Amino acid sequence: MITLACLGLFGTVQAQPVSDNEMPWFNQTAANNKYALIITGAAAAPDIRDRFRRWTSTLRSTLIEDYGYDSSRIRILLDDGENVGNLSSIISGSSRVDDIKRQVSVLAEQVNEGDQLSVFLIGHGSGTFGEAKFNNVGPDMTGAELADMLSVFTAQDLIIFNTTSASFEFTRELSLPGRVVVSATRSAAERYDPLFADYLIAGLQGHTADLDRNGRVSVLEVFNYASTRVADWYREQGRLATENAVLDDTGDGLFSREPGQQQADGLLAEIAYLDVIRPVAEKTSPRAREVLSQIQSLERDIFILRNQKANYLEDDYWNRLEALLIDLAVQTREYNALP
Repeated sequence: MITLACLGLFGTVQAQPVSDNEMPWFNQTAANNKYALIITGAAAAPDIRDRFRRWTSTLRSTLIEDYGYDSSRIRILLDDGENVGNLSSIISGSSRVDDIKRQVSVLAEQVNEGDQLSVFLIGHGSGTFGEAKFNNVGPDMTGAELADMLSVFTAQDLIIFNTTSASFEFTRELSLPGRVVVSATRSAAERYDPLFADYLIAGLQGHTADLDRNGRVSVLEVFNYASTRVADWYREQGRLATENAVLDDTGDGLFSREPGQQQADGLLAEIAYLDVIRPVAEKTSPRAREVLSQIQSLERDIFILRNQKANYLEDDYWNRLEALLIDLAVQTREYNALP
């Protein structure tokens, strides 16, 4: 479980204060489910197509095996939907704009209030300031079009990873309060195929990006992992970086390269986890999932309180923290005692 050290409770907190009423998102319960929509666009060459398909397949298997997703809650839309070989059994259709609209409508009927939907865009992007597109088979999709499709998800938690080239202007269209939005690039000029998707998936595999070792991976953790690895790659190659990943979780469309406690962005991404709530395999008690959900909710409250520290008198802050930590200890003890 989470520790005081990994929470950073004893460090200096400089984050923007956020009240409980302003942070209603990403508070998953045992009753909630998590869904994923993977949209893989057209490829410029056969070898690139094979890479996109490998990423797509690996991402799906990682979400199922490492994060507890039910395979029926993952939808894959793949280039033209044809000649997909051994991927035929796992795709829901092509990534043509009409198919995307159709599948988003299906998801809108299935994803309930409080559930979480993660959207992954894999492929090529293009654009200039004010106009950017995701390269589909057939007419390309604009950010405004995808934003319109996703507008139906008003009572759900939404995470969007756009891993394409020249993705920024497209991704900026998707920013709204309550969403965590990641772009592999920060400008239309960054038009070469990014490495970000590769490192994003690597960070997800085996919970490699679980930097605070609490057994889960947040969007902030995997973003920091992938963007750091991209920067390291360019540095090791002695090359000028042609991609810079950015994140927005305030809904203002102003993305940060280094989100976190000292930045405007990062507070929501820190509590947005990709993992489904599931007890360890050894736990057979039907109550285990509910207690684990309560533990994770308390951990979330501790993170939020830490980021609000500047709003409290010193004694009030520590009293509130103590109460949360006592509750966390009680719930953790109950969870550990369950068969």
